[in-house]
Amino acid sequence: MWVFYRIWFYVLVAVPILVMFPLLFLSVLKQKWYPFFFRLARIWAKIILIGMGYYWTIKRAEPLVKGQSYVFVANHTSMTDIMLMLVAFRNHPFVFIGKKELVKIPIFGSFYKRTCILVDRSSPESRKAVFIRAQNRIKQGSSICIFPEGGVPDESVVLDRFKAGAFRLAINHKVPLVPLTFFDNKKRLSYTFFSGGPGKMRVEVHPTISTKELSIDDTTELSKKVFKLISKALEADLKA
Repeated sequence: MWVFYRIWFYVLVAVPILVMFPLLFLSVLKQKWYPFFFRLARIWAKIILIGMGYYWTIKRAEPLVKGQSYVFVANHTSMTDIMLMLVAFRNHPFVFIGKKELVKIPIFGSFYKRTCILVDRSSPESRKAVFIRAQNRIKQGSSICIFPEGGVPDESVVLDRFKAGAFRLAINHKVPLVPLTFFDNKKRLSYTFFSGGPGKMRVEVHPTISTKELSIDDTTELSKKVFKLISKALEADLKA
């Protein structure tokens, strides 16, 4: 059963891409067409989540301002984090900043490298280039999404320590930062092969944090604040 469930996930990832390939291909030809690609990506994400037997609830602390760019950050626990993030924001097209290694995934990787800002974490030059590309995307009206843990932590780790990049980016460009907590994604489809299953996926979108009055010296403090916020939400849920 577990083998079938995992295979079914990858089928759901690949088949919609193949079906929508002509539209997806056209949508990535120009950066200004990215909002159209984003709509297609949200359809793709919903097909996967619904096809896997997931249903989601999103608790929002406050409405976001239409037309405003944001930096979205969330805990990273599962391959489904990407899909749930896409579903969570309808009116705020965002660009993922992600690991260069994901380009190797068949089919998915071909669009991933054309629509995401890729980073090679072993290369200082690559990390610097990310800030330039992110700035260009923000100027075009897009938001940015980063998983600040830098990867999926070990199964025993509730929340791994945050890297500074997301917070430095938000402060440098004076873009509001929106933290999110994913509560159930690890239960639904973790990186442990013999695990997972259909069920609920809860998201809490925390209050927006303004960076207008912050300087680069506040990066560490902002990172700690967001870490504490998400960590408390996860701990409270475990005790509930």
